[in-house]
Amino acid sequence: MESIARNSATARAELPTGPAKRCKVSHFARDFEENRMFLDKRHKLFLVLAGIFTTSLVVGDIMGGKLVETTVFGFDFTTTVGMVPFPLTFLLTDVLNEFYGKRAARFITVVGFAMAVLAFTFISIAGAIPFAAMTRAEGWTGVTESGFNNVFLGSQRMIVASLCAYLVGQFVDIGVFQGLKRVTSGKFLWLRATGSTAVSQLIDTITINFVAWSGMMGVGKILNIIYSAYGLKLLIAIALTPLIYLCHALVERGLGIQAIQVGETDDA
Repeated sequence: MESIARNSATARAELPTGPAKRCKVSHFARDFEENRMFLDKRHKLFLVLAGIFTTSLVVGDIMGGKLVETTVFGFDFTTTVGMVPFPLTFLLTDVLNEFYGKRAARFITVVGFAMAVLAFTFISIAGAIPFAAMTRAEGWTGVTESGFNNVFLGSQRMIVASLCAYLVGQFVDIGVFQGLKRVTSGKFLWLRATGSTAVSQLIDTITINFVAWSGMMGVGKILNIIYSAYGLKLLIAIALTPLIYLCHALVERGLGIQAIQVGETDDA
């Protein structure tokens, strides 16, 4: 006990007091401030856009195996419900291109690809784990093995198809968007937004549908889905033009974040 008391007294004597103590606290506070992560409006917006983009991409892939028929302006379209989050990816890609530049848009593209691969991996693992015996009992009203496999394992092919088309389509979209921005000296936002989508989605739509449906339906039916999906995407791109201008205005005026101008670096 006496040795413990002596050690405690020695420790207290070694603690800085007076000006020395205040100096040590001051250094600690300064180091904390320097190493603390600070998120300004630009960083926060980037994180929100990245989160919404990757969520839309992964969810669209998972539910993309469901085909639906609809009529728009008198034309019949056969497409997948994966088109539901599609307008969001339109807007987000354009906003990322405008306010964060080519490198940031490409980075989010790679992150989205990685998240889709991760989702595919999790679904594959879940499918390999055997169902509980009670789920096969007559009268079971929960998720059945066949139902789970049809929904989730059936979507694996759509995810693979999406991965095949996604990277190429996105990089083409980013490249065409930036190219049109340079050619028009930063003018005509509608032209680069719609033009980049028209080119990239043609590649994306052809690739994803041939990979997803080959062997399951004839070429004629696949081409009909491609025509329908691509036509619907073009209509959506045109319809979203006012929203693109609205988002542009909200970010600039509401958040005070300026778009990257032609010739500026996009390292941020």
